[in-house]
Amino acid sequence: MRSDIESQIRTAIAIIKRGGTVVYPTETVYGLGADALSEAAVREVYKIKRRDVSQPISVAVSSFEMLHKVAYTDPEISEILFALLPGPVTVLLKKKEIVPSLLTAESDVLGVRFPDNEIATRIIEETGPITATSANVSGRTPPTCVEEVELKLVDIIIHGSKCKYSMPSTVVDMTTANEGKAKIKIKRRGACYDRVLHVLRSKITGEGLYSFPLP
Repeated sequence: MRSDIESQIRTAIAIIKRGGTVVYPTETVYGLGADALSEAAVREVYKIKRRDVSQPISVAVSSFEMLHKVAYTDPEISEILFALLPGPVTVLLKKKEIVPSLLTAESDVLGVRFPDNEIATRIIEETGPITATSANVSGRTPPTCVEEVELKLVDIIIHGSKCKYSMPSTVVDMTTANEGKAKIKIKRRGACYDRVLHVLRSKITGEGLYSFPLP
């Protein structure tokens, strides 16, 4: 079984490098991956998901170095990121120019995932950033095991195990974090919400520096 997974990982890496698409496991839900820095590959992801291009797609990275290549951070925010990631969290940051505007629906805000899943991170280590959007047709329930994946037009579906948390990530908005008296907001309550809340409260001090509106 392990050798089969190894073969699937190698195949997935080759597919992404040539502009194709893969379904891969994470700790939250199964994702639809393609080269996040290729506009053509991103466009194919939108097509497969039947997702409107007005809806942005997040990216997945496998290291903080890779995160810094696609998004802007500062030392204070980096400290929070180190406490949250890798894990079932999507952080919203200001994107760098290397990221296609198609991916962010023409905005400067980029969702970034650093998955806590060996298969996902091994692929990303070899390919660079990939798309991190659930492997389902838009509007349908995200798959939490390979048996629930219904997408037909992808190049490979990796047969990993059931997702650890089996629910979407918690989304934390850090886009104003380096603009004076910032407000870091939880935009969506998802996996490990209580832990995320604890980390933010422990890392950020000072009246008015943070807010936590319930999604």
